[in-house]
Amino acid sequence: MNQQDLLSIAADYGSPVYVYDATTIENQYKRLTSAFKKVKQVKVHYAVKALSNISILKLIKSFGAGLDTVSIQEVQLGLTAGFEPQDIIFTPNGVSLDEIEKVAKLGVQINIDSLSVLEEFGTRNKNVPVCIRINPHVMAGGNTNISVGHIDSKFGISIHQIPHILRIVENTKMNVNGIHMHTGSDILDIDVFLYASEILFETAKNFKNLEFIDFGSGFKVPYKKDDIETNIEEFGEKLSQRFNDFCKNYGKELTLAFEPGKFLVSEAGQFLVQVNNIKQTTSTVFAQVDSGFNHLIRPMLYGSQHEIVNISNPEGRERFYSVVGYICETDTFANNRRISEINQGDILSFKNAGAYCYSMSSNFNSRYRPAEVLWYNEKAHLIRKRETFDDIIHNQIEVDFSKPKKKEKIAQTV
Repeated sequence: MNQQDLLSIAADYGSPVYVYDATTIENQYKRLTSAFKKVKQVKVHYAVKALSNISILKLIKSFGAGLDTVSIQEVQLGLTAGFEPQDIIFTPNGVSLDEIEKVAKLGVQINIDSLSVLEEFGTRNKNVPVCIRINPHVMAGGNTNISVGHIDSKFGISIHQIPHILRIVENTKMNVNGIHMHTGSDILDIDVFLYASEILFETAKNFKNLEFIDFGSGFKVPYKKDDIETNIEEFGEKLSQRFNDFCKNYGKELTLAFEPGKFLVSEAGQFLVQVNNIKQTTSTVFAQVDSGFNHLIRPMLYGSQHEIVNISNPEGRERFYSVVGYICETDTFANNRRISEINQGDILSFKNAGAYCYSMSSNFNSRYRPAEVLWYNEKAHLIRKRETFDDIIHNQIEVDFSKPKKKEKIAQTV
């Protein structure tokens, strides 16, 4: 998919629009599975929350992957996309026991990260296989907003509470078939992740009927030129050897599971916007575009940097621009960024827009969510229509204020 293809998509489907390259997603999947080719049983569960369009789910299913879900709605999306229940793992946080039991009845693998929920679920559903999520208290990423393995995280059961877990398992006679951890996004240091993995291996020794060990994900992808990324090949080589050694000592072959989201879809996505206006102040040149943090909140929420390319004038002389949106709030995408000269009507492309972009969009300022397009087999396929005004008001219920108010009866005294 080249820049001319992107310009054609913007012309055909309007802007703003999200575009995803199917080949990039497939290549990332192959890269991950190839890194662990020395392990006999590997299962990739795609993290639905990263990008939940049903066509994307069907594409990923065609590779042989399963799903990692965090809500009953994501489970339902997976089933609608054709996934078998046993290929879906449900890893919620802070949901009701009722939701967990509803998902369990669908035949989906349950993953629990709370002592109280573990005990209550195990007491009521002792024959249902359960995975337990451990918090290793390891910071694998550098940002506490996206790192969930630290000691103050709300996710997982602390490794210091292993005795409590074992007591619950013994008392309820529940079936623990998996152990899980997820340290968070943007893993910068492989050795830190391997250290966390050793904690998971030590925990796994306490359970005799395991079928899999789930190492989560969080592999870092590059967001700009010369940006660092997780060396997945080196990581695969080191963890595969350690995993195989563990299985040998454990006495049976287990499945090595991962839950990549960003790793699979981030680099596959581009977000196309049109420039509404060029506004110059005493100190800044603003490129004002037809979008805002209602469509792409990551720069404002996480301070993330998405490379921005002027695909209408890619060879133009570079100037400094602050790219901002049309929301009636501060919605800055980039400050003083070097971009090829921008003019009104140009199309800008935001790179790495596949993960946690459309899925975190909103109707703030009553703006419509954009369309989504999948580039597959050298052709653009519309996979989500742009919203309309009818979508905005679809679930709203109007109150009729034109009816006269009932007169209040005033008690008369004699």
